[in-house]
Amino acid sequence: MLTAENWPIAANMLSFGDRAPGGGHIKDAPSGVWAQQLRQVRELGFDHIDPTDAWVPLAALSEERLEEFRRVLDGEGLSISSISMTRNSVADARNGERNLADAHRLVDLAPSFGAGVVNTGFMQALTEEQSRQVWFWLVQGHVDSPELRDLALERIGELGDHARRSGVEISLEVYEDTYIGTPEDAVAFIRDLGHEAVGLNPDLGNLIRLHRELPPVMEMFEAVLPHANFWHIKNYSRDFDPATGAYSTAPLPLKYGYVNYRQVIRRALELGYSGPFCCEHYGSDSLGVCAENRDYIRQVLGSALADPADDSSPAAASGR
Repeated sequence: MLTAENWPIAANMLSFGDRAPGGGHIKDAPSGVWAQQLRQVRELGFDHIDPTDAWVPLAALSEERLEEFRRVLDGEGLSISSISMTRNSVADARNGERNLADAHRLVDLAPSFGAGVVNTGFMQALTEEQSRQVWFWLVQGHVDSPELRDLALERIGELGDHARRSGVEISLEVYEDTYIGTPEDAVAFIRDLGHEAVGLNPDLGNLIRLHRELPPVMEMFEAVLPHANFWHIKNYSRDFDPATGAYSTAPLPLKYGYVNYRQVIRRALELGYSGPFCCEHYGSDSLGVCAENRDYIRQVLGSALADPADDSSPAAASGR
């Protein structure tokens, strides 16, 4: 039975990046480098990580290196609750087939690490202009082509079939200007797909940070939360000046940002959410902020799960 104390809440390893301290890709670094980075996570009290492929791409490791990774992970006392693919869309016109193969590899690997979810989506590599910004979301990035939506459905369905056989789930990350770029688009994609092993990652922080008009926050969450099976969770400030039409956003810890996550998490539990959380943050001491966010989530979970008003919720009824 899930409790506030044992609910899987992971640190996303994205903040370490994919470059080794001495140069080269982190996947080719000595395992001691992995251990040193993982130790920082453990020292902050995390029990779980998400080894995103923007850090160490597990799908690219040989069997020998995978065993090294397992030994290091065990040595640092950490577990994997989810594995995320980042900017490697299976509908990428150039690299989609390779990305699909990598996703299948992660579905094969996930059970051996105890991970119940493989997270993916349709976001693609940052443009050069995005990479030059203080925050990459300040300028337009990739926009999915409507002509490839059917291919996206086909490939995610294929992944879903594989995930079902492997006893894991696929989660699709809501991300602007993709096939699941708005709550409405995301729900439509899930309904068109109609696969019980595929759900949504309601990472609406990806939308809150945009400098564009958005629907009310709770209206957006109400659409996606019923389909959620995993959650990249982060928050931002958000301001709009009607006199100039200018928006302003910046990353903030969960408790201080624009989204009231106490309200949103409690609503998610009412709707039966029982998936892992994965803490993300951009800028400053990202890892330290993630640790604060983990503690905040546990407090909210503890309050919600102890509330007699939640006894009739789907999560309580299922014993999860």
